[in-house]
Amino acid sequence: VIWYRIYISSWKVNQRWKYDSEHLLQKKLRDTAISDPELGYWKKIFVRELMMTREKNVTQIMKSVKRYSSGDASVNMQKAVKNSGLTWALTFLDVYGKETVLEHTDVSFRDSSLTLTWNSYIWPELQSLRKIQLHGITPVLTDKCYKTIKNGLQRLSLIAEYDLKKGRNLGKYIGQDMHVKLFHLHPYLILGLWRNGPEIAFVMGTIHYHQLLEKSFLGSAESPYTFPPHVPILDDVDPEYGLHGYQLHIDLYSGPRTYLCKTFRGLFCRKDYIKNGYLRITAIGLLKNRMHAPLAGTVSFLWKTLTFSGSIQNCFLMDVTVLDESEKPYWCLSAPVQLCEGKSSETLYDLMGQSFDLNYRDDIGRVHAELIWMKETEEHYVINLVLYLNTEKVNSYFGTNYTDYSC
Repeated sequence: VIWYRIYISSWKVNQRWKYDSEHLLQKKLRDTAISDPELGYWKKIFVRELMMTREKNVTQIMKSVKRYSSGDASVNMQKAVKNSGLTWALTFLDVYGKETVLEHTDVSFRDSSLTLTWNSYIWPELQSLRKIQLHGITPVLTDKCYKTIKNGLQRLSLIAEYDLKKGRNLGKYIGQDMHVKLFHLHPYLILGLWRNGPEIAFVMGTIHYHQLLEKSFLGSAESPYTFPPHVPILDDVDPEYGLHGYQLHIDLYSGPRTYLCKTFRGLFCRKDYIKNGYLRITAIGLLKNRMHAPLAGTVSFLWKTLTFSGSIQNCFLMDVTVLDESEKPYWCLSAPVQLCEGKSSETLYDLMGQSFDLNYRDDIGRVHAELIWMKETEEHYVINLVLYLNTEKVNSYFGTNYTDYSC
């Protein structure tokens, strides 16, 4: 009877007393008497109705975000997160079977990605950790104003899982200052560890907006959402289909600081630039001085715990969005990167300052940039920026058959 009354009350609220809602409710009650169903029937019906309502709301939210241009992405992603009640949580699993769950303590929105922060006074012991899981969490139950009810029903969607192997697998080293070391758990997570001991200082996450909502809404607690396979759109007319018409948006930043935010259009790769399994696409050419771009200010990665804060020099976050000729996302990423001393001293700017390299790699491609430190103006300049797209991935996406160029 309790669940029956909850169900009736919830139905009236959710329908907002539409004209025909009373008739639909009466039909449901007429078809099933209170004494007829088995034990737990109304609870199951109530939860099922909630899940159906949630799925409908989630679908509407995802459609609304896709209707807007990339220029509105940040504002509309904020609305989507707020309207859905979406949060993100980390689950730490140790070798003793203990689970520790922490919801994010802060979130900031950029042009093409969001940055999450998890802070706590008490962290699980790193050396006993077996796995970390990243989940998107949405409420199933809301109040009359559609606000999340504390301790209410929630839906979990696994976004990523990381095998730490008792703290022995911490990902890629990014950089350090006098207090913390930075590691990248690909994809999404950034671990900040205290230098004076193997303990967690903070955890950050950086996730590109592309397919973020699907990953956060549509998976289950145990497995990520499986996207439908891409079906290539074939073109038998264009002999260089898939080699031209690319667009790159790159954002280099940390916290509120923006070091570089720039869009490059009309990018292409000549067939004789397909080598070593990659298409080479140049956004900033070494010999084209007018294209060289300065980074605003001294670059560093800003970090903060509940009690301390600092910055790690020559490290920052990088968002990359590559669109194809039809302006659909081809390659999207958000990750921490580090400036390393340039291996080659034979550049045009040897006499002006120290050279640096920036490199990023994943299954889809590579990003390579060369920078120099201008002593006179005390700023970095990007003098070369090149994308390398994996040839096999390009062929799979466009239905082409490109191979390495041979004379």
